[in-house]
Amino acid sequence: MTEHDLDVLASDHERSDAEERLRAAVETGRLPLAELATRLDEVHASRTRGDLEEACRGLPRPGPRDALVVDRRPTSGGFVAGVFGGFERKGAWVVPPRMTVWSMWGGGKIDLTEARFSEQDTEIRAVALWGGTRIVVPEDIEVEVKGFGLFGVFDKRAAKRIGKPGTPRVVIKGLALFGAVVTRTRK
Repeated sequence: MTEHDLDVLASDHERSDAEERLRAAVETGRLPLAELATRLDEVHASRTRGDLEEACRGLPRPGPRDALVVDRRPTSGGFVAGVFGGFERKGAWVVPPRMTVWSMWGGGKIDLTEARFSEQDTEIRAVALWGGTRIVVPEDIEVEVKGFGLFGVFDKRAAKRIGKPGTPRVVIKGLALFGAVVTRTRK
């Protein structure tokens, strides 16, 4: 930021980002919990971008890897099944490094657009037997699709996409037998 940018009035979105930056610093041990309330008060009282920077003094700016790869336990198990029914994983959740997804006479959806990853490389094994699975991936990660469809569809439209440097890599592989595994990209 230039000196001129520091004098610009802060937006509500920038205040929200500063709050998240402080909370992340507490989570990673960079900022003591006792200091959080004082710093949050500074953020709420900030009038300019410079005031926000002062409230976040001494803390690193989050980068793409910081935001997507987290040092937390997965919040979902490594096996998800939809048998004569369905399943859905979406919203803010932590993806395990290896995940198996079964759809048998049912369906399911795995949405990674708001998810965080427990490791840099994630493997999703998707099996659709007379069922369907939809996997939604954000556009800024690396995705590789290597599945096979036998009397079914293993969609590879998001097949070989390179994300920004330092972002997670997701490999989707498996089998669609009289079913479908579809991968889509969303912003």
